[in-house]
Amino acid sequence: MAISLADIKKLREMTSAGMMDCKNALTEAEGDFKRAIEILREKGKSTLAKRGDNETTQGAVLSRVAGGKAILVCLGCETDFVAATPDFKALAASIADEAIAAFPADLDGLKALKAADGYTLDENITNQAGKTGEKHILAYYGALEAPFVSEYVHFNGKLGAIVAFNKVVPAEIARGIAMQVASMNPVAVDAASVPAEVLESEKTVAIQKTKDEQVQKAVDAALKKAGINPAHVDSEDHIESNTAKGWLTPEQAQQARQIIAEVGAAKAASLPEQMIMGIVNGRIQKFLKENTLEEQEYQLSDDKLTVKAALAAADKDAKILAFKRFSLSD
Repeated sequence: MAISLADIKKLREMTSAGMMDCKNALTEAEGDFKRAIEILREKGKSTLAKRGDNETTQGAVLSRVAGGKAILVCLGCETDFVAATPDFKALAASIADEAIAAFPADLDGLKALKAADGYTLDENITNQAGKTGEKHILAYYGALEAPFVSEYVHFNGKLGAIVAFNKVVPAEIARGIAMQVASMNPVAVDAASVPAEVLESEKTVAIQKTKDEQVQKAVDAALKKAGINPAHVDSEDHIESNTAKGWLTPEQAQQARQIIAEVGAAKAASLPEQMIMGIVNGRIQKFLKENTLEEQEYQLSDDKLTVKAALAAADKDAKILAFKRFSLSD
């Protein structure tokens, strides 16, 4: 059947799909608008399936606050061109609005929410993918509820944070701490709330790094005593290239290999555990200071105050309860 230009324009106004896509959908649906809309949505699912492995490193991070509730969401896509389109921005904003209004418990709950058009948010995201021809994904959803909450989204729209407090605090410090979370990416509010697996991972890395350093010090000292520059033999490639350049004799190269193997093995076998753990504990404390929100240096303070001290200066009874953060760049 013949499809009129008026019908094509009407379907385009209803769905924002391309003119040719609307014409093809109406032709396949034999003029049935409801069926044509479903065809366009199915096209969106096909687009997602074909582009399933593509990275969604662009998009929009948005926050909303209402009373003691705050949400942070991210609608992701593949290109900054699509992220900048009015339709994409409108969809992202509608998702954020639905999230703060319904305050679902998790990401799946957010996807299942019904929008004003009767479709779920997940279905509308699929539909938008069909219009643009690239993958779209609801990449993140976080929510906090507390006596007081604050939010911050960076001007580029790709990074944001929400923070929960035990009481109402001055707006300046509340927003400043949300900015701190966004920019400094802490792992937890304080040392006590750092996940056990994070601490264990840091400890494992610190132990190995400390042992490697102690072994390397012993090897370097032995190399220098033998008259060999440690920088010339810090890898097999360097040994070979520096021998070829004449910076090492073949005898020195062989001697260096022997020192590295023998001294390294001997030192590794005799490392004092108490000394190693003392250094490791120092490194863990440094990690906690740099990566827990309360102990980080507050970026908006000229006095090098910690975040905890800066908040106490604004209100001695105020405490940070929790935070959520998301970045498209991480």
